[in-house]
Amino acid sequence: MDKTLEIGYLRKLAKGDDRSFELLFLDYHPKMVRFLYGFIKDEEEAYDMAQEIFYKVWVNRESLAEVTSFKSYLFTMARNMIYNYYEHNLVKEKYILRQSKDQDEYGLEDELFAKDLSLLIDLLVSQMPEQRQRVFTLSRKNGLSNDEIAERLHLNKRTVENHLSNALRDLRKALTPLFCLFLL
Repeated sequence: MDKTLEIGYLRKLAKGDDRSFELLFLDYHPKMVRFLYGFIKDEEEAYDMAQEIFYKVWVNRESLAEVTSFKSYLFTMARNMIYNYYEHNLVKEKYILRQSKDQDEYGLEDELFAKDLSLLIDLLVSQMPEQRQRVFTLSRKNGLSNDEIAERLHLNKRTVENHLSNALRDLRKALTPLFCLFLL
């Protein structure tokens, strides 16, 4: 675009002439998209960034009367937008990396705690009377219902319920101090 014609469009644009904006947009928008794409390698993002640049041009059109090179003005805006883009992505990547690291640490801690708790429960169950051990194991480890346990062990359903209730009471009594330590 001719320099004097461009300056004339800028002066008209500064006064709110939307036709001048349209002509400048049609000439420079594709160039902005190509320039931005060359740095960020994402066509859709480059297009959006170019749109944002021209939105800012329109919003700040009154200040364009003093601009002597619209091309330099636009490419300076594009350069700043690229810096912001990479800075934003860097912050986002650091955040994601930190989140995944925290999740890995907590996941490992939780997994170790669950294994230790399972071993402790197994130890406590092994110290229960033999019939209570059987009932608890069939219920909690094998997932059988009280009726199925009663049938399998030739017990009354109420006896099975009593054994389970006593087993859970014993576990609760033994594990409560441990959980109190974790809450502190």
